[in-house]
Amino acid sequence: MAKTASIEVKNQDLIGALRDFFKTVLAQDEISAIQVPWRLPMKNMVMPTLITDPERLNGADPLSPVFPINSAKIVSRLTRKESGGKVAAVMRSCEIRAFIELVKLKQGQTENLVIIGIDCLGAFRNRDYFSWVGEDIEESTKKYAADVLGGKSAAADGSISLSTACQACESPIPVGADITIGLYGIDTDHKVLIQSETVKGENLMARLQLTDEEEPPSRKKAIDKLVEERTAVRDNMFTETHAATDSLEKLTIYLANCVNCYNCRVACPVCYCRECVFVTDVFDHDPSQYLRWADRKGALKMPTDTIFYHITRLAHMSTACVGCGQCSNACPNDIPVMELFRSVSQNTQAAFDYTPGQSIEEKPPMSVFKEEEFEEVVGID
Repeated sequence: MAKTASIEVKNQDLIGALRDFFKTVLAQDEISAIQVPWRLPMKNMVMPTLITDPERLNGADPLSPVFPINSAKIVSRLTRKESGGKVAAVMRSCEIRAFIELVKLKQGQTENLVIIGIDCLGAFRNRDYFSWVGEDIEESTKKYAADVLGGKSAAADGSISLSTACQACESPIPVGADITIGLYGIDTDHKVLIQSETVKGENLMARLQLTDEEEPPSRKKAIDKLVEERTAVRDNMFTETHAATDSLEKLTIYLANCVNCYNCRVACPVCYCRECVFVTDVFDHDPSQYLRWADRKGALKMPTDTIFYHITRLAHMSTACVGCGQCSNACPNDIPVMELFRSVSQNTQAAFDYTPGQSIEEKPPMSVFKEEEFEEVVGID
């Protein structure tokens, strides 16, 4: 049975309480290291960092509104093979769901991993974050967390807003974690909710000797309200994106700024191929081929194959897209890649009745044969 407990927040220092909790986790004999969002000492940036020294956790910053990388791929690297120790990883909801998809694809393992999920407060685009964060990153994060948990806008002056991916994310609460850190609907000036979601998590919580707690009704109410708001934004995004891409001509305009940098492929946590076909000789066309194409059309946009690249990616991984938004975050020309991929993926996933990252036991679409599936397509009565 899942266990619910709490940790005390002293002097209204929420970040300090979380750091102390991470230290107690790292202090357990079975835990060799903990990966957590951590402030870089040389810059006002927060990156996933693998920590073994408890004192270094004083720089942990899991509530900072910046999301430079989906750490699912990093956790995949840490768990793909035997490491000689057990790692705890603090992850957002979309990171956990992406990692679960990678586990299904044999790109990671859960045996020597404890996943600590934390309610996601959202994040800005990278460039917006740098314009928002002040010299005192600690105070910036504290104010941000207090505003969001207090129901205020992410940027009170309206100058910037959360990334579109976060505004449209209907899954801000971790699913698939061993332990969940609950913030929404909780009086975080005084306590934080800690819940075990698996036997592994329950066993660890028992060793941490936390104070038992009942989940307050305010938590469900706050989550339901947030999900309702996010779902409305998501559905509006789908409508606008479909209208902007419902023909080849419109799609060409939508992707016109693409320069084939492949940043979106590299940033995508569930795009896992060791070698991408687009960086092989298949698309290394002869110079004469470009001239023939240009002669036939009268003009040839360079580089070529940009639309084909995105369509291929959609066909390859739309069943596994978790909507983290890293593709858009990585685009140098501000193409709304996430909006396109989430909109198409929503339809693909609905067709297969599949939610990526929801269950580690559920096999990915097209990896299993179902006799009664798409009968209207194959013509079987």
